[in-house]
Amino acid sequence: VQLQASGGGLVQPGGSLRLSCAAPGRIFSSHVMGWFRQAPEKEREFVAAIRWGVGATYYAPSVEGRFTISRERAKNTVYLQMNSLKAEDTAVYFCALANSYSTNQKEYRYWGQGTLVTVSS
Repeated sequence: VQLQASGGGLVQPGGSLRLSCAAPGRIFSSHVMGWFRQAPEKEREFVAAIRWGVGATYYAPSVEGRFTISRERAKNTVYLQMNSLKAEDTAVYFCALANSYSTNQKEYRYWGQGTLVTVSS
């Protein structure tokens, strides 16, 4: 299963971007869709996740209150709305699919190709 992430780009500090991730095939209610990011020379880190069925959401402390994860079940698509962006949000953002909620990337079996977000003036 190849997830398709899109929506990255260059944005000024304080600006907003919305990332999208489309998943082919069926997503079960028990599945979890997540977003991770990897900044240059840093480890990949958890950003946010959503339970596909009930819509419960989870966030890393560094993005809570600024980022919002949501899903559109009819389109098999998950979104990451990013507001009040900071320079330290600059990274390649990946979407991923897991069988259950985790912040550990090893629990996510399927991944998108990544989309670059650059926050700079």
